Amino acid sequence: MLRNTIFALVLGLAGGGILIGLGIWQVQRLAWKEAIITDATTMIAADPIALPDTPDPTKDRYRAVVVTGRFTGEEAHVLTSSRERGPGFLVVGAYVTDDGRRILIDRGYVPESAKTAPRPPRVVAVEGNLNWPDDVTASTPPYDASRAIWYGRDVAGIAALLKTEPVLIIARTDTGDAVLAQPVTTAGFRNDHLGYAVTWFGLAAVWLGMTVFLLWRIRTRTV
Repeated sequence: MLRNTIFALVLGLAGGGILIGLGIWQVQRLAWKEAIITDATTMIAADPIALPDTPDPTKDRYRAVVVTGRFTGEEAHVLTSSRERGPGFLVVGAYVTDDGRRILIDRGYVPESAKTAPRPPRVVAVEGNLNWPDDVTASTPPYDASRAIWYGRDVAGIAALLKTEPVLIIARTDTGDAVLAQPVTTAGFRNDHLGYAVTWFGLAAVWLGMTVFLLWRIRTRTV
């Protein structure tokens, strides 16, 4: 009896401890993710500043900036879909700032029918947020040169095609030519850690409950 009791107790406490530890880890991850979302929200909504000389993809992601200059008329079209408007394209245009820098501006959404609509060069100031989107994964199709369609905002790839710096500003407001701005938000940030924590703590409770039941069965069988 004693050997069985000790084995069940050690197994129960070890398993319960691991599950509780996983739950605590998810609570810590929850706090970490909430801090990231808070920081991103603050940066997105901040007053815009001048474009940094050498934007850092980590430090300057979501930084609000303002630039003055002109669109060149050169564009890349990124396939997208809107729940409200249906399939279409994000228009990523080449932009030359007043001090001569060539960068990329994500102007926003147009329907499929407007992909090749004329959007001639124009002078316009743009407010927006720096971003290096995580659109491109291992499963993302490569650029379709025959149809001039990108399947993700590959900043480096689009910059090479349009001969710009690998710097992308996502416009906060409409930049004309019937292109609907799609400003940066934190709405797409996933934060499932609370659910994961509840799951691990729930499993820990079940595990410990089963341990108590097993110890009771061992005791009753030997009485």
